[in-house]
Amino acid sequence: MKINKTLILLALCLLYFLWVYFFVGLRPDHFAILFIVLGGYLTHVYTRKLVSAFFIFIIYWVIYDSMRVFPNYEFNTIYIEQPYLLEKELFGIELNNQLVTPNEYFLTNNSTFLDVLSGFFYINWVPIPLLFALYLFYKNKELLIQFLAAFLFVNLLGFIIYYSYPAAPPWYFHEYGTEVIYNTPGNAAGLLRFDTFFGIDLFRSLYEKNANVFAAMPSLHSAYPIIVLFFGIKQKLRSGIIIFALFLMGIWFAAVYSFHHYIIDILAGTLCALTGLFIFERIIIKNKKVKNWVVSYSQKI
Repeated sequence: MKINKTLILLALCLLYFLWVYFFVGLRPDHFAILFIVLGGYLTHVYTRKLVSAFFIFIIYWVIYDSMRVFPNYEFNTIYIEQPYLLEKELFGIELNNQLVTPNEYFLTNNSTFLDVLSGFFYINWVPIPLLFALYLFYKNKELLIQFLAAFLFVNLLGFIIYYSYPAAPPWYFHEYGTEVIYNTPGNAAGLLRFDTFFGIDLFRSLYEKNANVFAAMPSLHSAYPIIVLFFGIKQKLRSGIIIFALFLMGIWFAAVYSFHHYIIDILAGTLCALTGLFIFERIIIKNKKVKNWVVSYSQKI
C-alpha cells in the first residue's frame, strides 16, 4: 500500500496547529511556519525537496517552541546569584576599586560602534546557520543532512542542561537581584542600544516574546557558530571558514557585551557544541543504519 505523503503532512500540520492553539499559544510566526511548509511542499517539486531537506530544522523549532509549555523552573531550582558570583570570581574586572563582571564593565564602558557591531552579529545567530544549510542544499545534500542532524543533537544536549540547571542571565540579576519572578518578560538588555541607534524596535520585539528567561546556561548562541564552522571545514570552504570564525568570535563577544550571557555561559555552550559534535561524528554518524539513511535520504531531496 502506497503511503500518501501529502495527507500525512496535512495531518501533521493539523496536529501542530491544534497543539499550539490549545497549549503553546497561537502566534503569527506559527502561521508563517505552516504557510512555508505547506506552501513549499505543495507548490512545486523543487520547493517540496527544499521543505523535505529542512524537516530536521522544523523538528528543532517545534521542540524549542513547545518548551514554553513545560518551563524548566518547574523541574529544578532557579540559579540567579551562583552564576554571577562564579563569573566574578573567575573573570572579575577591577573597576573603580570594585570587582565587577565583564557584563557590568561593558554596562558603563560601551560605544555606539560596539553596539551596532554586537547587534549585527547577534541578529544573525540563526540566519547564518540557515544560509549555510541552504548553500549545502545546492552543493552537498549528504553533508546538509549531517549538519542539520548535528544541529538538532547539540540543541537537545543544550535543552537537557536548561532543565538540569535553570540559570538567570546577567541582566536579570542586575534588574531584579536574587528574587525569583516567574513569567518575567524577556529583555533585550544591551541590544536596546542597537534599536535606539537605528530608531527601530527589532530586538525589543524579539525578546519580549521570550517565554522563559531562565535558560542562559548553556549559551546556544555560542554553540551554533561552532557547528557552522565545523561543517564549513568539512565542506572545505576557504573564505567561508574565515567568515565563520569571525562570526563565532563576534557572537561570543556580543553575548557578553550585550548583557545576555556570562563568559561561563559561553564556555558551557562551547563545551555543549564540542561534546555534541564529538558524539555525532564518532558514534552516531558511524552507525551503519544512520549512515545509510543519510545517504538514502539525501538522494531523494
